[in-house]
Amino acid sequence: MKIGEIRYRKEALFLAPMEDVSDLVFRSLCKEFGADMLYTEFVSSDALIRNIEKTKKKLSFSESERPVGIQLYGREVDALVEAAKIAEAAGPDLIDLNFGCPVRKIATKGAGSGMLRDIPLLLEITSEIVKAVKLPVTVKTRLGWDEDSIVINQLAEQLQDVGIKALTIHGRTRSQMYSGSADWDRIGEVKNNPRIHIPIIGNGDVNSPEKAREYFNRYGVDAIMIGRGSIGRPWIFKEIRHYLDSGELLSPFSIKEHVEIVKRHLSLTVEWLGERKGILHTRRHIAVTFKGLPNLRDTKIKLLQSENYQEIMDLLGSVEELYAGFNPLEALSSND
Repeated sequence: MKIGEIRYRKEALFLAPMEDVSDLVFRSLCKEFGADMLYTEFVSSDALIRNIEKTKKKLSFSESERPVGIQLYGREVDALVEAAKIAEAAGPDLIDLNFGCPVRKIATKGAGSGMLRDIPLLLEITSEIVKAVKLPVTVKTRLGWDEDSIVINQLAEQLQDVGIKALTIHGRTRSQMYSGSADWDRIGEVKNNPRIHIPIIGNGDVNSPEKAREYFNRYGVDAIMIGRGSIGRPWIFKEIRHYLDSGELLSPFSIKEHVEIVKRHLSLTVEWLGERKGILHTRRHIAVTFKGLPNLRDTKIKLLQSENYQEIMDLLGSVEELYAGFNPLEALSSND
């Protein structure tokens, strides 16, 4: 598979761009575990052209992450074109346009998935950015605004016609947010449309090696993008790649290995952002990593409330001691 001149292995695995999740440290971990394509957190075009320092920092990436894309969102043509030029100057491998974010504060202002209510403007923005930059331009979007306005089949052709090099489809409407199940049948319809010749990347509900194999086989997508399934589990890329290549499930990581990965994640993030911000950035990962372990409620509450780096490291050490020799496959379903 190719996006522009970027070559990927067959059945490539992409890390989704996620606000406050796909930062530099988490991306590096996912790359280490086998992610084939990484994206920055999504970047506000308005904030970028206003030179907001926090937003500019999102453009940072390391050479070891390549190929890496910068994802932009907004709703004004001129602002997005200017932002795309700024992003291109940062040196990524491609520019991705976010027409899929369902978050209220973004969508109701007409950006993200809100663009699905103004297809002419969406296409104008895409066309102008394709003309303004030399890098490949790609798009991530949803099926439509709601079930009564499914537009993805025609939109895919229109986006291809204005020059995008790949399309990622999240198999839900905006009104669904993240509820219900992703509709991969509709993703498959786009992929199998004889008029479509650009790569189609499927996204939504991929949280296991078995699902990844099923979706590649059934729908023929060129790549799969993993978002929420990677939170607290950067090793999911290694698990899926092993299964795709061998047909066998990788032996589960031990609790000790889980703890060591979380410790490294926390340490690197604190080093990068400082103690308080680094801790806040890793909390959601910690919450997911140890989900399902029995009798961990009190320790988990402390882990998620502490703002002291050394205290969290000590608590993680106690988790490792408590579950030494514990088989993760035996984790009980709980409300911890």
